Amino acid sequence: MGLANSFASPWRGAIALCVLLMSSTGWADWRSDLPEPALVGQGDFTWFGLRVYHARLWSGAPAVSWEQPFALELTYLRELSRDTLVEASLDEMRRLGAGSVDDAQLAAWGVELRKAFVDVQPGQRITGVYLPGKGGRFYVDSEFRHAVTDVDLSRAFFAIWLDTRTRNPQLRRELLGLNETNP
Repeated sequence: MGLANSFASPWRGAIALCVLLMSSTGWADWRSDLPEPALVGQGDFTWFGLRVYHARLWSGAPAVSWEQPFALELTYLRELSRDTLVEASLDEMRRLGAGSVDDAQLAAWGVELRKAFVDVQPGQRITGVYLPGKGGRFYVDSEFRHAVTDVDLSRAFFAIWLDTRTRNPQLRRELLGLNETNP
């Protein structure tokens, strides 16, 4: 009995340390970048009547602004390739940039977005955290994927959903918690 206890004692500490380390990484998701996140709004993105993803906007501030960090969480309802996600994002950033974004800049942004995104399956989440003056951080299913330090890229990316010229003004209103009388 004494030998069993002396053998188990060092292992007990090692096992406890492993459990502690595994549980702490479970909490090291996008919420660590955004203190006290509160759900601002949510809605679905559809394309020709097909639901593509469910979007949720989170903020630690009472109102979402470019001066405060926020997170955009997309839960995909369809299988999409990383290339499709990157190209669709670049197309929208080009459109919203209205000539102020050149091809070289878009190519560099494409490299960064390819590092941030993955081929998605139904139920998979990509969350982007906007960090004013710093860029952004991207998570796939709550695991850190890539940090973007280009502030212009980060703002252009989140503008796809939040700019007043977005292709989906209804989703923008839902994300920002706005109604028809308060656009």
